[in-house]
Amino acid sequence: MAQKVDSTVERNLPWNFSVNLIDISFITLAFSIISRETITPLLISNLTDSKIAIGLVPAIYSIAYYLPQLFAANHAERLKRKLPFVMLIGGLLERAPYLFAGLAILLFAESAPIAALLCLYLVIGLGAFGNGVATPAWFSMIGKVLPVHRRGIFFGVSEGLGTLMGIIGAFFVGRVLDDMGYPLNFATLFLVAAVFMGISWIGLALNREPESPIVKEHIPFSRYFRRLPSILSDNHNFRRYLLSYSISRLSTMGVGFFIVFGNESFQLSGADVGLLTAILIGSQAAMQLLLGWLADKRGHKANLTVSGFALAGAAALALGAGDLAGLIPAFILLGVGLASDNVSRLNIILEFAAPEDQPTFIGLTNTLLAPVVFLAPILGGWLADFGFDALFILMAICGLVGGVLLFTWVKEPRHNPSEPIG
Repeated sequence: MAQKVDSTVERNLPWNFSVNLIDISFITLAFSIISRETITPLLISNLTDSKIAIGLVPAIYSIAYYLPQLFAANHAERLKRKLPFVMLIGGLLERAPYLFAGLAILLFAESAPIAALLCLYLVIGLGAFGNGVATPAWFSMIGKVLPVHRRGIFFGVSEGLGTLMGIIGAFFVGRVLDDMGYPLNFATLFLVAAVFMGISWIGLALNREPESPIVKEHIPFSRYFRRLPSILSDNHNFRRYLLSYSISRLSTMGVGFFIVFGNESFQLSGADVGLLTAILIGSQAAMQLLLGWLADKRGHKANLTVSGFALAGAAALALGAGDLAGLIPAFILLGVGLASDNVSRLNIILEFAAPEDQPTFIGLTNTLLAPVVFLAPILGGWLADFGFDALFILMAICGLVGGVLLFTWVKEPRHNPSEPIG
């Protein structure tokens, strides 16, 4: 049976590579137009003066994305085909809510800004929840349709293509922000993003997924959860990875505040925001191709090490920026850090686990990371209310320490095959 599945995967590889390219590139383009690093923080700064309100965006997204994954993983492990489940959740919960975000901004941003802000939080939370529920099944499906030696280059090419399209989109963003009045400008960006999310869903639906040769038998959640501590106790390298990556991930606490810092310090125009967004996603696009190749050749640990160091460097450069031009190198390194993380943060988990255990490892990892990714941006917002220096200094320390631990303490899991868990 394994040989039959392998031959099917190889035969359908060009097709599945192409349709997943459509999926990832268009959803990447969509999120670049309403970037959580630039556009959404700028929108919220128009709705309220609170920096913590900006920090709540990645916090809400993270907690809604990470927490449901263990429950979803138990279900995903028992599906011979993951695609129907992923299509349902990915369409109704992950993508569709963003259409309503655009309408809420248009209707309430001026007359009831707090209502518009709450609607935005709700949409972000629903989209993240849908993404979180679908992720264990979706990534397990990706592990089936794309061989390990093609996953790095796939994510590099697909997200790179999406961010390259996003460079054009960034100049569109700048024109929309400058030429359309508020709040029509932000509402337009969200509505356009929703259209591109619909195109990405079509690419997802076109996957040719073989049935899994091995699936777990149904077990109660109580028994399923009792097995989880053994994963951590039996896998020292996985434990070290979780600790090291958690520290590195804390460095993302300041990501959403770079554009707010620039706007408050240098009074950015819409064209300036578009330029910095283009630089951010352009550096992501340029690096994701290289980083995808590097991950296929050297493993994903190298990329996550780069991510920690790059985010630390971005924070240090932002601290020293005296004008708009001084922010450009910080945004380049910010793009490098985000690109490294995007290519490898889930791919590396597949290599810690046997195929039938991958949904559980993905769900366990993301659930354990939930407190870190939830609290980090809130801490960042609290620090930013007092000033940006302390925020960027702590961000730099976390990125540097996490990068060092990943480099020196964690073994590359590709060279340490895992046995199935009982």
